Amino acid sequence: MRQTVPGTNIPFEGGDGMFSIFRPLIQATDGLTLGQVCKLTGLEPSTIQNWVKRGFVSRPVAKKYRDRQLARILLIASLRDGMQLDRIGELMSFVNGDANDTGDDIISEEQLYDYFCSIIGRAEHSALTKEQIRALTEEVTADYLPPNENAAAVLTEALTVMVPAYLAGVYKREADALFQQMKEKQ
Repeated sequence: MRQTVPGTNIPFEGGDGMFSIFRPLIQATDGLTLGQVCKLTGLEPSTIQNWVKRGFVSRPVAKKYRDRQLARILLIASLRDGMQLDRIGELMSFVNGDANDTGDDIISEEQLYDYFCSIIGRAEHSALTKEQIRALTEEVTADYLPPNENAAAVLTEALTVMVPAYLAGVYKREADALFQQMKEKQ
């Protein structure tokens, strides 16, 4: 199965700093339109608008999605095949509180997305134990400077939830594709 950058339709080679591939697009256009975000992610406009309406993603400014909003959309899109949407919203709130308020954030959405992609790239879709995921998380986030004493633990816990949720979605899509192939052979 073809692997893509989490939350997008772009082929994924792995690596660190994945969000940096989106920054030039956002800067060149002073933010992405809803149509551009949909093209990048494969999501329907109504899906993204629903996430904004429900408070999972902050409102676009002048109908443009900036770094913070795109990173949050990519994270939610990455997790939605393996985790219920309301739980993803709770998880995002656990990490960064209110989507419309940066004052309660323990990490930028972009950095969270980068850490997530780095762990996924290193996990190589193998069956990992919670301890292995935690070890990968601690390795990847070694440069994180927490704003308070609990932030590092919150970040580690959240990423330890996010990785298996993402991998569950990957396995589900693989199972669906294999089942379709089996049906086509009949």
